[in-house]
Amino acid sequence: MGFTSKIHRFREAGEEANIHNVSRFGQPHHSLFTISRVFSLHHRISVVDEDERVVYQAATKFPSIHDKTDVTDAQGQPVAHIERKLFSLHERHFISMADGLSFELSNELFHLVKDISNIEGLGWQLRGNRLGLNFELYDEYNDIIAVIGQKMFSLHDKYCVDIYRPELEKPVVAILITLQHMMRDRESSSSSSSSTASSSGS
Repeated sequence: MGFTSKIHRFREAGEEANIHNVSRFGQPHHSLFTISRVFSLHHRISVVDEDERVVYQAATKFPSIHDKTDVTDAQGQPVAHIERKLFSLHERHFISMADGLSFELSNELFHLVKDISNIEGLGWQLRGNRLGLNFELYDEYNDIIAVIGQKMFSLHDKYCVDIYRPELEKPVVAILITLQHMMRDRESSSSSSSSTASSSGS
């Protein structure tokens, strides 16, 4: 049975689509799920389907100043390359698809609860809810492309994405991987700030 929270939309593979997503956008065409694993030399993310078969893999070399990440399909063929821009207040990431398409994710500042990233080069927008860890991806006409949910309190950093436009699956996966890196960077930054504040207050 699918999780029915309006606040939090994550679900595991095999569960039904979130009832509130379905009421707003209809049944998704299909869904994908991620599991993140950290190794000594690579940060890896596996993207699986409803039957938990690997569809895509993402690997980031460590150390990597620009957080360079390569996404491949199940056969090992290139899908996308992702890089983070250093010293950017807008959490800017560059994405180059293997088919020649390229675009950038740039996060808007000064939103207290909402999280908005503009996808420059496509005219899309990723709109998030920081409290619920939900994100909705819209095209240039404000039509839904995908809905992303992050699992709370997961050691393996799990995400699910309900895809409504199957022809856009590969750029959606690249954006999903980029979002996962952005959220991980924020958590690391927040932990570092908390540690610094604690040390200063001692």
